[in-house]
Amino acid sequence: MRLEDLLASARSAAFQAARHPFVALRATAGFAWKLLQIAAGTRTYEPDARDRRFSDVAWKENWLYRGWLQGYLAFGESIDEWVSDARFEELDERRARFLVSIIRDSLAPTNSLPGNPEALRRVIDTGGRSLLAGAKQAIADQRTNNGMPAQVDKTQFKVGENIATTPGSVIFRNSILEVIQYAPSTAKVRRIPLLAIPPQINKFYVYDLSPEKSFLKFAVDEGFQVFTVSWRNPKPEHAEWGIDAYVEALKEAVAAVQSVSKSAKINIVAPCSGGITACILLGHYQALGKNIVNALTLSVCVLTQEESDSDLSLFVNEETIEAARKKSRKEGVLRGRDLARVFSWMRPNDLVWTYVVNNYLLGKSPPVFDILYWNNDPTNLPAQLHSDFLDIIVGKALARPGDLSVCDTPIDLTKIECDSFITAGITDHLTPWKACYRTTGLLGGDKQFVLASSGHIQSLLTPPGNARARYFTNKELSESPDEWLNEAMQNEGSWWTRWSDWLSKRSGVEKLAPVRQGNAAYPAIEAAPGSYVFEPAD
Repeated sequence: MRLEDLLASARSAAFQAARHPFVALRATAGFAWKLLQIAAGTRTYEPDARDRRFSDVAWKENWLYRGWLQGYLAFGESIDEWVSDARFEELDERRARFLVSIIRDSLAPTNSLPGNPEALRRVIDTGGRSLLAGAKQAIADQRTNNGMPAQVDKTQFKVGENIATTPGSVIFRNSILEVIQYAPSTAKVRRIPLLAIPPQINKFYVYDLSPEKSFLKFAVDEGFQVFTVSWRNPKPEHAEWGIDAYVEALKEAVAAVQSVSKSAKINIVAPCSGGITACILLGHYQALGKNIVNALTLSVCVLTQEESDSDLSLFVNEETIEAARKKSRKEGVLRGRDLARVFSWMRPNDLVWTYVVNNYLLGKSPPVFDILYWNNDPTNLPAQLHSDFLDIIVGKALARPGDLSVCDTPIDLTKIECDSFITAGITDHLTPWKACYRTTGLLGGDKQFVLASSGHIQSLLTPPGNARARYFTNKELSESPDEWLNEAMQNEGSWWTRWSDWLSKRSGVEKLAPVRQGNAAYPAIEAAPGSYVFEPAD
């Protein structure tokens, strides 16, 4: 997403307003009438009960703030009405709504010092020190955080010490990845090992944050032989690494896992873009006639994209795609910090303005949260892999059997016959669940779809014991995701336990757990979490 695309949408909205001036005049008059009704006390608005921006008592008890809130909500309603009445084409209307939502969220009174009663109260209580602290943080963010408000206090975390602490060893390394084998915690383990293939756009330890929410530790404790890939953080000199290079690197990783586990077959779990790469790897193996992967787990993974999937797809066209390719080719990489900025502006209230208020207006330190630390530990994508992903996802190459060729083999996902367990998050704004559900129609074999009642990362990290965790299941895979959900059953608790039962049936018999990591061919190189995880993005 480029600034030019947002400006183009703004120009389109302005042009539409000029073409239909009476619509704009009617919306303006309607807004004025609402303000008069608010002043007369004949119309009132209530913010969403879940909107924490207006939880301060001043928004109810102070006449000035109460009126300000009423006017802001009336403005939001009026501008939505104008978009509805402006006779946009469908795509232009969706773009206008996205742009309007950013403007509306940016104009919230709580984003300014005069409009934030909590911040004003804190200025008085601290004798102005909160303003000084906020100014210092704003200057620091301009210098060190790409101009965005810091989302986390990075000083409170250290990889390998209080996150990514599951015991294990690096047993293989090539120029693109490391393979970590985790030490068993049970006397016996399942014979078929589990290999995690994380996204290339993030570091692997999303699966190994604090011990209580570590998916890898959970899998180890469930008696699986667990391995994970840790991708190298590419630099501009690695610009030519494309999907072929990543698949070849994964083949070497798989060979190492087979050798160390003494199992010809493996199971794979892969979230997000790691799932794309895993599916391509399986398609490559299938084309070679190699039946190596016994079971596949995909989480929050979109294999093909449609225009209606998310707000990100609103600005996808040939011009923007080529501009994206050109930028990453010029720099050698798609920088993780730039990708993070785009993702933040997809949900500005939660990922931008919340931290503007907390850090700058209130003068507080950013929160201490392991997920946010991981989210702010970015990785780059090599220019060639970035270009390949654009072809694969936007070009829908995986939806057409044989359309994509990787490592000199055609990729046909329908010929992947291993069982698959596919998960998604019902409130996921990055990989919408209906787009994830589409995968059930692309893969062969027996498939199970599970829908968690949360968002992108939260749907991955739902360990047992989370009282708020819910997930939906339905044995019948309907063509329509809405139909599937309408007939689905809600389950209490974490989907992790359901997945563990499913995978246990596909992981062979038990054997004695190994006493050490690696073997003669692949000896332990160093302790987990390895070296590649510490490579910075810049």
